[in-house]
Amino acid sequence: MIPLPRPVPPVLAVGAYLKNTICVTSGDRAVLSLVHGDLGTPKAIAAFETSVESLVRELGVAPTCVAHDLHPDFHSTRFALALDLPAVAVQHHHAHAAAVAAEHGIDAPVLGLCLDGFGLGPDAQAWGGELLQVEGPRYRRLGHFAPLAQPGGDIAAREPWRMASAVLFRLGRGDEIATRFVDQPSAKMLARVIERRINARPTSSAGRLFDAACGLLGLFPVAAFEGQAPQALERLVTRPAVLADGWWIDDGVLDFLPLLETLAACDDPVRGANLFHGTLIAALTQWCSDAAQASGIDIVTLGGGCFFNRVLSEGLTASLSERGLRPLTAVKVSPGDPGLSYGQAWIAGQFQE
Repeated sequence: MIPLPRPVPPVLAVGAYLKNTICVTSGDRAVLSLVHGDLGTPKAIAAFETSVESLVRELGVAPTCVAHDLHPDFHSTRFALALDLPAVAVQHHHAHAAAVAAEHGIDAPVLGLCLDGFGLGPDAQAWGGELLQVEGPRYRRLGHFAPLAQPGGDIAAREPWRMASAVLFRLGRGDEIATRFVDQPSAKMLARVIERRINARPTSSAGRLFDAACGLLGLFPVAAFEGQAPQALERLVTRPAVLADGWWIDDGVLDFLPLLETLAACDDPVRGANLFHGTLIAALTQWCSDAAQASGIDIVTLGGGCFFNRVLSEGLTASLSERGLRPLTAVKVSPGDPGLSYGQAWIAGQFQE
């Protein structure tokens, strides 16, 4: 069992799509299931549905509501809406922030820095680089990463050259895509695809920002699995360095275009990895510090799968602490999607009070 900051009514939370878990609350405790995997296979779906039945029965509780992700096409969402229970839709990144806060026993406003690959926003846009102000069951979006096109949709998460191409297009250098990525059959038409917004919706995803950096540095233009290129980028880091003026912040939007332009001209992947990580940490520190000063909130939760990156997590924790802020990281609960149901449950439980 994992403690909650205080007792809440019994809640069933069904997680999201990737690395799914479920969570059931009982008083001031929450129980997380094992990871079922991605809910795109019959095996994972069967394990998910079995867990719901067995966990509720073992705890001997009668849930007062069921919490689910905003995405309408997730099996977990459809399952939740089919139950004879009040349903509470919880935004993906709100749940990430709540999970970290709850694990630390925090029942107070926090700033939630959420960095991951994808979570649906209430505007039906692809979120993933988010700064939220979280107050119990409610949140406000304070800022986000500057959007980049995601050409090819989900396939861009496994083909970093596509996100690099989106950067070149945004720099006004779309004509370079075909020659820079000559080994990719789709490269000749990608600038036109982005321009016409054909399966190239914008995303604020931090995961796709990592992919863009990898693509520009020539690391795994086509990866065997999502995250392979960013993991390689992290391993290259020797000493993070900050690119002066490598970013700007405009009305809460954090834009790394100057950094990405530098990486596009960098022929040393080690130097690029150092610049990317160091500049990312410096920019995030400024972003959070500005929000803390404006809001009066000094607690910053660090949630989302990007915080599996130890260079980022440890560097940012130290940097925020130096600014007098209180950064919180996941310890018992995963910072990624396996911890999402725990955050959903804490949020929905507060709604039921």
